[in-house]
Amino acid sequence: MRGHEWRIPAASVAAQFHTKCARISEPVGHCHNGAVLPKSHLPTPALLLDLDLFETNLARMMARVQASGKQLRPHFKAHKCVEIARRQLAAGACGICAATVPEAELLAAAGIGGLLLTSPLADPPKMARAVATGAMVVVDHRQQVDWYSQVAVDAGRTVGVLVDLDVGDHRTGARSTAQALEIAQAIDVASGLELRGLQGYSVLGSHAGGFAQRQQVSQAAFAGVAETRAALAQAGLAAPIVTGGSTGTWEIDLALPEVTEIQAGSFVLMDLAYAREGLDFAHALTVMATVISANHEAFVTLDAGFKAFSTDRGYGPEPVGRTGFKYRWGGDEFGYLDRPAEAAALNLGERVEFIPPHCDPTVNLYDRIYACRGDVVEATWPVMQRWSAAG
Repeated sequence: MRGHEWRIPAASVAAQFHTKCARISEPVGHCHNGAVLPKSHLPTPALLLDLDLFETNLARMMARVQASGKQLRPHFKAHKCVEIARRQLAAGACGICAATVPEAELLAAAGIGGLLLTSPLADPPKMARAVATGAMVVVDHRQQVDWYSQVAVDAGRTVGVLVDLDVGDHRTGARSTAQALEIAQAIDVASGLELRGLQGYSVLGSHAGGFAQRQQVSQAAFAGVAETRAALAQAGLAAPIVTGGSTGTWEIDLALPEVTEIQAGSFVLMDLAYAREGLDFAHALTVMATVISANHEAFVTLDAGFKAFSTDRGYGPEPVGRTGFKYRWGGDEFGYLDRPAEAAALNLGERVEFIPPHCDPTVNLYDRIYACRGDVVEATWPVMQRWSAAG
């Protein structure tokens, strides 16, 4: 060993790492023998989180949210990692949004409170699972009120319910103020349910094509929410929570008086899609790949392809710190990295980090996140608890 380098056979790196370092969410930058674990020794493709950038992103968001007098209930679907959720709560988030019942169940089992299940359900057994987590839920139809009421009564619980509104995406949500009012009135008189407010999440506002376009879409969306809230108030129904908003509209929505909380989640990780929209949060999330073939002068082959990055954006990832280099898809397990003529050639075995096109579906491809401080791995955090150091 020389300095802090850990020189062990490459084939045994993964085994050494997972058996000798640490349990879930505990420090692993130094193993039991005191050796430092550099991220360059991780098996690739590997999902990395730069802790310094992550912490900067989180602190920036929380400072602005608190200054606005509103709340942040970030979406778990962006990272699917309990340890990140814990850190968001510790920073001041009022709770965590879950997109699916399994997400809510995982968070509840980990002792995470303030949960909001943001997707309407139409399956009473799944509704029962949602109620068991203690999460608030959303509905966009009168029938869902009846189902949730029966489940809540059977479970002996009181469930907080928000009316989900269609604010222009036409994906879910009540289509009119009249329908939303009818649903809210049904919640108000239903056994086991408590009306908590309204949800107005705009997918279109997240990626509308620049700040002015995002602002126009989001302001129109919440204008409709405000109209519905006023109708509820006129009918004697309170809606203390008005939730929605995303990373793409975070600054816009914090300035809207009708909004009480935002659901932004991707900002702690960041990706190319939001960068192309002009968002300037730091790219804390990267995927590290290895050059596995270097027999061509103009490009090298990497061990990261369709199974390493999200493919839903129509473009590939971008290499970090390599101006002029361009990624090309090469198959399920392979990618190509073209180099400009003036750049030095990459060597066999060299590591390259990439910013993913879309963080949410990229994270979903992995079992674990390697939390790094500089070039040292501090911890390994499971994604949806799919990995356990003990197992």
